[in-house]
Amino acid sequence: MNASEIKIREDIVRLARSLFERGFSVGSAGNISAAVDDGILVTPTNSCLGFLDPERLSKVGHDGRHISGDGPSKEFFLHSAFYETRPGIGAVVHLHSTHATALACLSDTDPDDCIPPLTPYVVMRVGRVKLVDYVRPGDAKMGDAIRALRGEYGAVLLANHGPVVTGKDLSSAVSAAEELEETAKLLVLLRGLPVRMLSKENVAELKSVYDC
Repeated sequence: MNASEIKIREDIVRLARSLFERGFSVGSAGNISAAVDDGILVTPTNSCLGFLDPERLSKVGHDGRHISGDGPSKEFFLHSAFYETRPGIGAVVHLHSTHATALACLSDTDPDDCIPPLTPYVVMRVGRVKLVDYVRPGDAKMGDAIRALRGEYGAVLLANHGPVVTGKDLSSAVSAAEELEETAKLLVLLRGLPVRMLSKENVAELKSVYDC
């Protein structure tokens, strides 16, 4: 195991604990993965994000073969589909964070734009968010649903389930997941009130300046 992989393992444990302690996941909910040279590290099935062991993280080869550690998350299909369809990403974060999951349960959430441009940071760090039809957790069809998006979305809401966010590396994926949840919280708090969204021109400027 090289120094880079050791560091990524430590980062997964540190950031997962931070998410757990701040209520972004509870119990054994949620899973995190990060790419390494010879495969993908992913949190083990039924593990708690607050109490991970870096040496017991599951390692899965690019061919889907379990290489080492505890058994991978039962939702690994979800992670592998993102790596297959979005070249260049380095991490995937799936949470059951309260407000994003609430939006994933509301029947009037726009399936093509779950998180509208309420703040500049959700545009810069998350981008457009797609609602993915409900699939039973652990069902391989979840991977098929992500592959059907053809890599067009870096973040999705799984209907009645929760958010999944990708990033170029672990830190950026976690930051984006946090930004998505905080924006979802604002959207829930503001429901029924007159809301001023960013204009198309505002969004275009952000995308031009920050290449997002």
